[in-house]
Amino acid sequence: MDERIEGITTDLAQVAADAKASFGELSVEQLNWKSAEKNWSVAQCFDHLITTHSLYCPLFEQLENGGAAMSFWENYSPLSGFFGKFLIKSLNPKNEKKMKTTAKAQPSASEIDAGIIERFAGHQDQMIEHLRSLPAKIEPTKTIITSPLLGFVTYSLDDCLTILVVHAQRHLGQAKRVLEAEGFRR
Repeated sequence: MDERIEGITTDLAQVAADAKASFGELSVEQLNWKSAEKNWSVAQCFDHLITTHSLYCPLFEQLENGGAAMSFWENYSPLSGFFGKFLIKSLNPKNEKKMKTTAKAQPSASEIDAGIIERFAGHQDQMIEHLRSLPAKIEPTKTIITSPLLGFVTYSLDDCLTILVVHAQRHLGQAKRVLEAEGFRR
C-alpha cells in the first residue's frame, strides 16, 4: 500500500504545483473568464475539485481511525468493478468529452477570488496527508467504498485513488484549455 500511496500523493502534488505555476499569477478577471456561458472558468475548475474531493475527507478519516466497515451494498454490489473502471475511463484527461456533474459538485457560479489556486494547493496537501495517514493494513483492491456523489455507485479504494488523480488531471487540462481559448486576455 505504501508504494501505491506514494505514487498517488506524488501525482496529486504535481497537479498542485502545475496549477500554481500555470495559474498562480492570473488576475481575478482572468481566473473567472469563460469562453462561453456554459463553459467553466479556470477558477470554477479548481473550485469544483476542492468541492468534490472534500466529500472524500470523512471517508478517509473513518478509514484512518479504523471505523469504516463496508455496508451491505459495498459488500455485495456486483457493479463495483464496472463503476470504478467506467469513472477512470470517463475522467481520463485524454477524454475531453464533456460530462455532467452532480448538484453537490457544481462549482460556484459567482466570481471566485484570486486565492482559489492557493486554496486548491492547500486542499491537495490535506488530501495527501489523509492518504498518507491510511493504515498500512488496508487492502485497497478489497476495500469497497460508496461514492460521496452518488449513493448507489461503489468502487474499490484502489479505483478511488486513481479517480482522484485522473479527476484532478482532467480539470487541470480543462483549465489550461481556457487559457488557450479565443478571447482570453493575457
